[in-house]
Amino acid sequence: MRSHILLRGTALAGAAALMLAGCSPSTPSNEPSGSASSSGGAVDGEITLTVATFNEFGYNDLLAEYSELNPGIKVVEKKAATSDEARENFMTKLAAGSGLSDIEGVEVDWLPEIMQSADLLYDLTDSSVADRWLDWKSAQATTADGKLVGYGTDIGPEAVCYRSDLFKAAGLPTDREEVATLLGSTWEDYFAVGKTFVATSDAAWFDSADAIFQGMVNQMENPFSSTQPEETLIPLDENTAIRATYDQLLAASVDDQLSAGLQQWTPDWQNAFQNKEEKGSFATMLCPGWMLGVIEGNAAGMEGWDIANQFPGGGGNWGGSFLTVPAQGKNVEEAKKLAAWLTAPEQQIKAFKLKGTFPSQVTALESEDLLSVTNPFFNDAPTGQILADRAKAVTVNPFKGPNYFAYRAAISQAINRVDVDKTDSPADSWATAASDISALG
Repeated sequence: MRSHILLRGTALAGAAALMLAGCSPSTPSNEPSGSASSSGGAVDGEITLTVATFNEFGYNDLLAEYSELNPGIKVVEKKAATSDEARENFMTKLAAGSGLSDIEGVEVDWLPEIMQSADLLYDLTDSSVADRWLDWKSAQATTADGKLVGYGTDIGPEAVCYRSDLFKAAGLPTDREEVATLLGSTWEDYFAVGKTFVATSDAAWFDSADAIFQGMVNQMENPFSSTQPEETLIPLDENTAIRATYDQLLAASVDDQLSAGLQQWTPDWQNAFQNKEEKGSFATMLCPGWMLGVIEGNAAGMEGWDIANQFPGGGGNWGGSFLTVPAQGKNVEEAKKLAAWLTAPEQQIKAFKLKGTFPSQVTALESEDLLSVTNPFFNDAPTGQILADRAKAVTVNPFKGPNYFAYRAAISQAINRVDVDKTDSPADSWATAASDISALG
């Protein structure tokens, strides 16, 4: 799952230097068992496996289910608040050689950094999971020499979530099919409807300019770097596509006052979901599947949220995660079996029903059990079918090299200085970001 990028200055410093180490080539069966692994770690006949996640992976009930199915195995989840927090923990402890959980959730935007130290991760290649995932999903976690270091969990096909109560108050249609038509097919259409909305409402059109940028950049094949013959960063001042997007976005956000100026994942953003009044609220937000659980959690007790089967610019995938098994663990074989079970189609559909994390498994995407899912919180919207349609609309998967996370972080900071902090002009903030990115080399 994605998450988001919660920005800190340290993100620009890049990943910690990682010492190379080999990992066992053993590829045991993925059948669950309660036996202790040869590497030890059992206490009084019981093995405790830790699973590190962030945001919402939908594992609330699955980990207990696995323990019930496998006597002698106890599973404990360690949940970080954000993807950024999880990344910092992962990088630090991977470099140190100890301290990581038996299974570590990794977000796709910082996976390229991890791939540079694939020798520190257990090889998860196994014939029992061959062809389980969409080709592009498994390719993201496969090394040049064919080593699979991550089992795919979710993908993030995007739709648009909206508050039908605010739409109604502004005189706009509320039926999800009519809203999908209203939103149009381009970013220009989406911003134009926003101008109509704010003309008759005290609410903002969307929550965060940086969140909208995330949707826009996910439709670019090479947003930050070229790929031939190897990754070459595009200097920000030469990145005409990103500059055009930046200017268009900030004009809509600030000049047209479409943004609520709420940085995602902050307390102010979380509290805004409970605002019943127009002022301080926002009417729409970009909505990958994993965001459904986040919205429902923050907006608990509120009514009016719905989801439209539409996305500006066509389709887009925001995020998605993987389960990795650090080679430093004491129970790597048992951890691999658990990771395989958690990413099986049946378990991924359960996670989707609970938290909206949309499966990346081929069989799951064809399952009526998935396509028939509705979400009571979102006005009984057919979220399974909507997100399946949105997944089919994805035609671009941006190239993400080792510096993607840091480059993206610099632009996020630039946007937030203008939209959230209101400390910089767009031009000054761009210049700061250009300097930060040049330091990446």
